[in-house]
Amino acid sequence: MIAFLLSALEIGVFIWVGGMIGAWWVVLLILLTGAVGFLLAKQQGIETWKRAQLSMQKGEAPTGYIIDGICILIGAVLLVTPGFISDFIGFMLVIPTTRRPFRKKIEQFIKRLITNRKIIYRRW
Repeated sequence: MIAFLLSALEIGVFIWVGGMIGAWWVVLLILLTGAVGFLLAKQQGIETWKRAQLSMQKGEAPTGYIIDGICILIGAVLLVTPGFISDFIGFMLVIPTTRRPFRKKIEQFIKRLITNRKIIYRRW
């Protein structure tokens, strides 16, 4: 249901923006935000991976970095998906300062899944 609603909103925004600036400019903006978003997500992903490795070398659990990685992955998927709304949310998830509120919500969601035994952790 949410995917259907988001798709309908994206089409509406495409039509609205296309009416203001023209269809070819909309296509160019979609390609540009996709490319910039991909490069930003790649850079943030590599940086987060390096920080997680340093954390593990110090003997610390990289939990925060794993949550950051999940946010960056979701953001990257949204950025390469055509649409202005998905791009906005994608950039929010990829940029470190705007990622924090999402990070906390995802962390709470995962903790709730573990508490309700929807995620089972086993050590081998």
